[in-house]
Amino acid sequence: MLPTLLTRPAVWLAAVAALAVTTGCNGGAAGSTPTWVPQPNYQGNNDPKPQLPGPQLPAPSDPGSSSAPAPAPPPGATRPTPNTPATDPNVVATKLNQPTGLVVLPDGTALVGERTTGRILRVQPEPGRPATVVQRLAVDGTGDGGLLDLAISPTFDEDGLVYAYLSTATDNRVVHFSLGSQPSAIITGIPKGRTGNAGRLAFDATGALLTGTGDAGRPALAAATSSLAGKILRTSDIGRPLADNPVPGSAVFARGLRSVDGLCVDPRTGLRIAISAGAAGVPDEVNVIRPGADYGWPGNEPASVPPARTLPAASTGGGGCALAANQLFVATSTGRSLAVGSVTRSTVGTFNSSLQNKYGRLATVVAGTDGALWLTTRNRDGRGTPVADDDRVIRISPSDSTASPIT
Repeated sequence: MLPTLLTRPAVWLAAVAALAVTTGCNGGAAGSTPTWVPQPNYQGNNDPKPQLPGPQLPAPSDPGSSSAPAPAPPPGATRPTPNTPATDPNVVATKLNQPTGLVVLPDGTALVGERTTGRILRVQPEPGRPATVVQRLAVDGTGDGGLLDLAISPTFDEDGLVYAYLSTATDNRVVHFSLGSQPSAIITGIPKGRTGNAGRLAFDATGALLTGTGDAGRPALAAATSSLAGKILRTSDIGRPLADNPVPGSAVFARGLRSVDGLCVDPRTGLRIAISAGAAGVPDEVNVIRPGADYGWPGNEPASVPPARTLPAASTGGGGCALAANQLFVATSTGRSLAVGSVTRSTVGTFNSSLQNKYGRLATVVAGTDGALWLTTRNRDGRGTPVADDDRVIRISPSDSTASPIT
């Protein structure tokens, strides 16, 4: 049995200070506008025509999953500019099946999990090199469930452990495994529904495992202290509730969240951020996560918690997030862009939108230890406008400037 990781530092972002960005924090003011934007070194969009999935795409794990392209828009409708073709040198993997989970390994490669198939592929940081399947997990990919996120142990160099948040036929759960071995479940019984299964993983600055869960399509569960749905859970690396959690013996760290489509931590400051994608009448929310806080779903957010930030109109459909060098990056699907916001030690400022319509719908963004941003697309989820190479993994190096210390 592995020891509890309470004092070990998270290492996969340990070198994030090397991220070459300008902070845009203007002396640390939370409301300042960030100035860093990713600079892809390929600009030739040329409006390629969308193409239907080819036979080279891996088959989804269930016939009911939504992997077909969206129907054509009505006559006269404006179609967003499709994403760039395979000659883009920032694209490091193509023709994947709804890649959602992504984690960068210490050697600079990435593990990428496909939502509906449960496949995990190793992707190289250079374009033109094949992605290889290294593991396949049994998942229920119906609805919005499946293989939803990946993380690695803070001591991966020693134990080689990979963590996954996934859906089965009966629940959502967290498993861990070394590559090539059978997974072991460490958190089970997270409610599963036809919708509302979004979930994310992150290790916080203390080495504790954070698990973000959706409300399983039943909003009342998010408010119920007895349910694991609509929560941020905080446990040891083997899924045990931690003694310093708000309620002794409970894994619940925060509650009242409709979904957790993104979850990220700054290992230097301890700042924890959760992203909830919007829905009809419900805006996207960017929440600073505090121990014991109730974020109000399905009612109103209490005045006792930091007010949620909303994403700009051009960047709706928030998904995965990354914190690096005074910046918060949020992948957006409906907005088809990367939202870039300023942060301090405890607050989130305003956002700009970057990569607008460059790659289409984005699912995940992760900051590598070398300062590069890794992203995945979700253009074949039934709502996108795919090109022949979708879905893709993208790696973008930041512009050449100097990072400032967080304020």
